[in-house]
Amino acid sequence: MYKRELFFTIKTQLEHKNAIVITGMRQVGKTTLMKHLANAWEGKQIWYDFDNPLDYIMFENIDYKAIYENLRREVGANTNERFLVCIDEIQNFPEITNIIKYLIDHFSLKFVVTGSSNYYLRNLFPESLSGRKFLYILQPLSYREYLYFNDRLSEEELNPNLDEALGTYTLVYNHKRKELYSEYMQYGGFPEVATTDDIQTKKLILKNIFASFFEKDIKVFNELKDVRELRNLILLLGSRNGNMLDVSRLASELGINRVKIYNYLEFLEGTFFLRLLPKFSRSIDRSVAGGKKVYFSDTGLLNLITTTSQGQLLETTIANQLQHYGQVSYYNKRNTAEIDFILNNEIALEVIQKAIAQDLYKLKKLADNLNIPKHYVLSNTFTSECYQKRKVHNFR
Repeated sequence: MYKRELFFTIKTQLEHKNAIVITGMRQVGKTTLMKHLANAWEGKQIWYDFDNPLDYIMFENIDYKAIYENLRREVGANTNERFLVCIDEIQNFPEITNIIKYLIDHFSLKFVVTGSSNYYLRNLFPESLSGRKFLYILQPLSYREYLYFNDRLSEEELNPNLDEALGTYTLVYNHKRKELYSEYMQYGGFPEVATTDDIQTKKLILKNIFASFFEKDIKVFNELKDVRELRNLILLLGSRNGNMLDVSRLASELGINRVKIYNYLEFLEGTFFLRLLPKFSRSIDRSVAGGKKVYFSDTGLLNLITTTSQGQLLETTIANQLQHYGQVSYYNKRNTAEIDFILNNEIALEVIQKAIAQDLYKLKKLADNLNIPKHYVLSNTFTSECYQKRKVHNFR
């Protein structure tokens, strides 16, 4: 099985006392990642899947010491022997967090757990596991991982590096790394999609992922009374992907109030269905208060929901890629001047399907005015003049 970039980060924390919590969209590879971590554990271990109600019967005992003794006997561990407990889909049994805290504090057990909704986990963990967890978000495959899953890169080349991603390479090198990029943009980064060759099967998998979102994730959203409202909002957001949100207009078109729209957006972001980018500002308060741009977290799901231009598809792919490198915002000055993305407040990035030299000059002027030290135009196609400027890149 192919390893994810995140595996190598989390592996270094296996000996630490804190529980490791992995969250992310459904079918993004959390269970497989946990299996790799379990394989890296040097000791005894036990596994539970809370999608199966029989698997959490043991944890329903009100005597937490008895739970520990039952776990120890089942795994075959000696008294005071540390062992690993892996739990898949913990959101199905909320009481487990208090048990985990107790077993960490009193018996030094190691836990690796997964949950499919950050919206849910944010409310579940603040008190019960405060100071006793490391929380990691597993995103859909980066393009580097996509190449690795298709045997174009080795495991040693997985680690993301911004300097390398924005480095200058020959046209031949860029052409080789671009081999699967159109496919990646079209069908997104879910691992099962990436490792499936047949196009129709890829589409069926994406339909199943979308269906599972409605079948499972919305169960944790207590405020949802009418699933059609959420579905219709998703469809409206598909056509607005890459644009600034107008919540009042969305509420008007759907015939519901603005508070509901905000709640739905928080839920969709918390379940990793989409991401909302804030406006760039040197002031934190102004950044929070400003309007946000919406991007679907996976271009395969976006293409399933709506038809989008190649330029918008490229922009959405880049938006998702940048999440691996830090904090992302955007700049817009009264719709007269705009920068698509600003990474970590120090790199201005403009995405253009076919770039010309003038695009680079325009971006440099805006970046200089905002005191942003670095700037790049990202493009699928560009002129030789742009390439010579060394600031126009295929972001890979």
